[in-house]
Amino acid sequence: MPPNDEVPPQEPASPEPAPARLRSTDIARLAGVSVSAVSLAFNARPGISDATRKRILDVAAELNWRPHRAARALKGASNDVVGIAIARPARTLGVEPFFGHVLSGLQSRLSNEGIATQLLIVEDTEAEIAVYRRWAAENRVDGLVLFDLAVDDVRPRLIADLRIPAVVLGGHGAPLPLTSVWADDHAAMTRVLDYLAALGHRSIGHVSGIPSYQHTRRRLQAVADARGALDILSVATDYSDTQGASATRQLLQARPRCTAIIYDSDVMAAAGLGVATEMAVRVPDDVSIVSFDDSVLTHLPHPPITALTRDTYALGTLTATELLHVMAERPEPRAVQAPTPELAPRGSTAPPRA
Repeated sequence: MPPNDEVPPQEPASPEPAPARLRSTDIARLAGVSVSAVSLAFNARPGISDATRKRILDVAAELNWRPHRAARALKGASNDVVGIAIARPARTLGVEPFFGHVLSGLQSRLSNEGIATQLLIVEDTEAEIAVYRRWAAENRVDGLVLFDLAVDDVRPRLIADLRIPAVVLGGHGAPLPLTSVWADDHAAMTRVLDYLAALGHRSIGHVSGIPSYQHTRRRLQAVADARGALDILSVATDYSDTQGASATRQLLQARPRCTAIIYDSDVMAAAGLGVATEMAVRVPDDVSIVSFDDSVLTHLPHPPITALTRDTYALGTLTATELLHVMAERPEPRAVQAPTPELAPRGSTAPPRA
């Protein structure tokens, strides 16, 4: 024995080996199938029976196992991500309820399938196209949603050539290289003009959005078609509250002054109502106000603003459903028409004073 009952030093115990990460080979062994069957099951590809697919997925779920994302990307497998790149100022997007509602509908439908969204806000279309090229080269996303289709837009053809499944939210109902979900903006604007004309308005101001966008162009065409019976002045903006307010001052300072103003967004309509109040122009006694979009911004002011209303959240879910179909089936492109917005008259409109 060592003196003073000292215990001789012990060799340090070997640490327990860290548990190895489960691999597809482990799942295949436990499910009694081949490794290729595991790949087919997780990528939703044909080649195995429904019963086999269920058995594989049940084993993986019990062990909380998913294929390694990097390995799946190298094999060209699904990333469970849909990409969205938007070329608009971040400050403008941040106050637009339309985008918030659409994105909520998109994500709600996609999340039911375990798919996330990756959103990038970029400076311009050139930067947006660079994002699409990078995502395609890196196999980063499984699908795309395009916003703000422009006249002579090059993006649909580019994305079709990159072979990324995609859906355009917008369009004009005519054939495109990609599937589109669109609403008839011409018919919606015509409803507004007919309503104001029926109230007796003949001199109308129009605060429009960006003229290069397809949906803005269709609204402007409806305005042009009505000019034979109505005197309409359009002022183009970037959809921001700042430019909407500036356009309102321009219209209210003109002589003779228009008796009604149509705004292409709820943000601009709310800003326009504020300008009218500031200028002591009474709504609707002196000027009627109509918004092309409906949201909490049109419900809260006094008076509440007459607006074209639609279920924007449902528009997002419809777009996601079409994208899931494109991702799964790669069908021929088609144009899917969403319901045309309906007019909801409120306190901001009335017949013009004699």
